[in-house]
Amino acid sequence: MGTNQCGAGAGGCADVVSLPAEAEALTGEQIAAHLVGAAVWAPSLHNTQPWLFGTDGQELSLYADGGRQLMIADPAGRQMLISCGAALFTARLALRSVGRVPRTRVLPEPADPLLVARLGWPQRAAPAGYELRLFDQVLRRRTHRGGFDPLPLAPGLLAVLQAGARRDGAQLRVITDEAATATLAATVQTAEQTLRLDSARVRELAAWVSPPASPRPDGLPATAYPARPVHTFPDFPGRDFARGRGWGLPPVSAAAAARSAGVVCLLTTADDRPTDWVNTGQALQRILLTAAAYGVAAALHSQPLELSWLREFIRHQLSGGSHPQLLLRLGTVTQTAASVRREPASVLFRQGR
Repeated sequence: MGTNQCGAGAGGCADVVSLPAEAEALTGEQIAAHLVGAAVWAPSLHNTQPWLFGTDGQELSLYADGGRQLMIADPAGRQMLISCGAALFTARLALRSVGRVPRTRVLPEPADPLLVARLGWPQRAAPAGYELRLFDQVLRRRTHRGGFDPLPLAPGLLAVLQAGARRDGAQLRVITDEAATATLAATVQTAEQTLRLDSARVRELAAWVSPPASPRPDGLPATAYPARPVHTFPDFPGRDFARGRGWGLPPVSAAAAARSAGVVCLLTTADDRPTDWVNTGQALQRILLTAAAYGVAAALHSQPLELSWLREFIRHQLSGGSHPQLLLRLGTVTQTAASVRREPASVLFRQGR
């Protein structure tokens, strides 16, 4: 649905960086491997990594892996396509890191809804410095699960993040009203309580949580979440991955006081079609990498958006009629979480033209 030959960064084309000779001499297969090696580090719900990639040496095809869709939590595949959109943005950014200009076609074949995008690189242009700074965060960025230090964000950061979201067809709504923030916190609390009472959802979540020292390359390792609930003010509860088993990371401090919830935001779109879901994922990854470059972490909440009645409540009461796709909290914190990913070669296959 359209072609985009712009770079993946958040600014103009100033601060151009020259590339080493080896980047100029890469083959199509080497470029595809480079893209997938970065794209697999995109965020996904429960780290399901619901993507596959095909290449013919001249372009990369991104597919949603329906076998990794969460059929109970995500029956429409909305969150699966958001995850794939985040992988797409990461691949576009990886292209810029080696001096190629991405040509992107999102959902190019209506008859094949699992074909999320085709990504080509027919032109060359040296990357801008900000694009390399974002790319430098791909392997460093981690989803935060908990509260934040009571420190302000860098001046102007929120405006940069909002402008970046608009480039991808989404809107980052910063919630500044205390009553609205408290209401959003209440929706997360209600959703978390409701989801914990749904035995089928609990089993689906448990299937993606790994015990300590597990060699599993997907799902949630014990190094990715806190062992005990972390409370914020107002309280935005996280999912109960440990389930009383003692799995997870120990608390950063012994203090039991609630930590800051950070800056609360809603990522929304004007429409609610598969294209919007893919674009949400691209906007999300741009936001996460830009924030990380400023030393800011993000906590993500999708619980209330998995319940249609709560999602509609948020749409009409808190997002001005636009469709809420994800709730984010931004703040500063010392991160100790570590994630896992499948080997890029396990998700990349050769594709004939």
